[in-house]
Amino acid sequence: MKKFLVTTLLITATATSAFAGIKVIGKGDNMRLDPSNFPPAMKANYEVVRVKCVKCHTLERMIVAIQTGVAPISGQPFDRGATKAYGVKMLRKPDSNMNKAEVKQAVDLMNYLLSEAER
Repeated sequence: MKKFLVTTLLITATATSAFAGIKVIGKGDNMRLDPSNFPPAMKANYEVVRVKCVKCHTLERMIVAIQTGVAPISGQPFDRGATKAYGVKMLRKPDSNMNKAEVKQAVDLMNYLLSEAER
């Protein structure tokens, strides 16, 4: 019982701190980020993500991965290595309609958000 309580407290503390750095608006399929405090370059990157990435999935998938550190579909760790791998994967998808510069912007935004979520 003591082990369970300690584990639960650690998970709760970790999950709570992960939400501190990024502002989220809405829930579920309507979840999106509040870019008002983003640096100008990240605001531009967010626009690319907001327009391009939602053609295949909601922003919720990315936001949950950043908040929890776990990719929602695969259950794999979502870190800077994963953002690069996802960028390559999206670049290779014929229907993504993203070029290298747009993929780099999306990866840069995800890495920025991971840093903010760690605060």
